[in-house]
Amino acid sequence: MVSSTASGAPTVARAVRPWWRGPAVVAGAAAAGVVLVLWRDPHVGGNLGFCPILALTGYACPGCGALRATDDLAHGRLAEAWSHNPLWVVAVPVLVLLWGRWVVRSRRGTPQGRLRPVVPVVLFVVLVLFGVLRNLPALQPFLGP
Repeated sequence: MVSSTASGAPTVARAVRPWWRGPAVVAGAAAAGVVLVLWRDPHVGGNLGFCPILALTGYACPGCGALRATDDLAHGRLAEAWSHNPLWVVAVPVLVLLWGRWVVRSRRGTPQGRLRPVVPVVLFVVLVLFGVLRNLPALQPFLGP
C-alpha cells in the first residue's frame, strides 16, 4: 500500500505483524529440533553427526554432549543430561525464561530493550572457561561428556 505525506513524498505502509509471530517461530524451531533429536537418538553413534573439534583435537568443546543432554531432558532424565553437558542443562531453563519474557513483553507491546555490550563477552568467557575446565583431568568426570 502506497500513500503520500503532506509534502507529497510517497510512503510505504508496513504490514503489522501479530505480536506472537516471533516467539511462535522460535518455539516451533526449538520444538522441531527436539523432535529431530528424539527421532534420531544421539546416543547411537553416527545418528546426528560428530563434533569436529573433538574429532580434530581430542578435546571436548563446550557443546559436546548437548544433543544427548537434550534427548535426556526430553525424556525427564536430569542426571543423565547433566552427565553429558551440565552447561546446557543450566542454559535450557534460562533460555525458556528469556523466551517467556519475550512473549510477555511482545503481548504487552513493551519494547524488548537492547542487549548490553557486556553480555556477549560474558557468554564467550563462560564458554571458553567451561571448555577448558571440562577437559582438565581432575574435572573431566564431573564436566566431561
